[in-house]
Amino acid sequence: MRRPLAELVRMSRFALVSVSGTLVHYTVLVALVETDTLGPLPASALGFLAGAVTNYLGSRRWVFASDARHIVALPKFLAVAATGFAGNVAGMALALDWLQLPYLLAQILVTGILFFWHYGANRLWTFARRD
Repeated sequence: MRRPLAELVRMSRFALVSVSGTLVHYTVLVALVETDTLGPLPASALGFLAGAVTNYLGSRRWVFASDARHIVALPKFLAVAATGFAGNVAGMALALDWLQLPYLLAQILVTGILFFWHYGANRLWTFARRD
């Protein structure tokens, strides 16, 4: 009974960290698009990278309480983030070009899908405990 509760707490913490990273992501996205600095696709890509920094720091310390050295955890996190980055770009391209969705709705849908990928990969690989 304790294990499912601990997993629920961990996933809830991951959700809060993800919300923080998502706010950074969306702030960069909207700022770059609305100031006509970049189009939605490259702005989303830069926002994703900015949010990834927030997510790494919060996930390592608060969500997974990892004592893994940065030299070990960071490359794994970046590999997971790279696949998420590719999924974000592909998902946004699909949603914008094929589905013709407004960019914010597209980003919300893509973010929701990627949440589960990032949690699972980081839980099972990046910050996996060896106990």
